[in-house]
Amino acid sequence: MTATIAIVQVTCPDRDTAESIARTLLAERLIACANILDCRSVYRWQGAIEQGDEVAMQLKTLPARIDAAAARIAALHPYDLAAIEHWPATATPAVAAWVAEAVL
Repeated sequence: MTATIAIVQVTCPDRDTAESIARTLLAERLIACANILDCRSVYRWQGAIEQGDEVAMQLKTLPARIDAAAARIAALHPYDLAAIEHWPATATPAVAAWVAEAVL
């Protein structure tokens, strides 16, 4: 048996920024967990191809919390355009219950 949670992903310029955003979202009960991963990004920005080291966060939450979490990330994020993406994820009932307990 499975249940649906949501994964929200966003890149940050560094680990300190990612951890600060994650701790705020946790304190405000918008997410249950943040996985913070080092990454190299290659992207088009203002007509040029750019690249740089970033930190990606994958955040676990409930579908009903996506809009609030995304708005809060955008308010806290230092980039002009925070690349906030989200999608549904299938989880075991135990994980879904943990996520629900953490954000409700």
